[in-house]
Amino acid sequence: MSDKNINKFNARMRRRKHIRKRVFGTQDRPRLVVYRSLKNIYAQLIDDDAGVTLLACSNRDADIKERLNESKTKVQTSFIVGQIMGEKAKDKGIIRVVFDRNGYKYHGRVKAAADGARKSGLEF
Repeated sequence: MSDKNINKFNARMRRRKHIRKRVFGTQDRPRLVVYRSLKNIYAQLIDDDAGVTLLACSNRDADIKERLNESKTKVQTSFIVGQIMGEKAKDKGIIRVVFDRNGYKYHGRVKAAADGARKSGLEF
């Protein structure tokens, strides 16, 4: 890893720590966390009181692969993953969440995932 990448990673971890001081998920209003790697996007609903992951969704899930055939870019894929996360959450009776961008800028794939979740009916 180059010095530039190490500095980027450390800056994201610092931002992540500051965000986590304020953002806390409960049973009634879990935390929607978005993680992005170079190829994939992951979303989780977490209850921080119990320390439990309630739902998880990513573009690597086998049942999601069919819906991803129509997406051409990673931003479109992120939007679809956000939509599917919102649908799964509504099936479990979860409507209100707090959004955790995990230290990333609210732009691009992270924003697309949030917009997809909002479109499916989740309230931030």
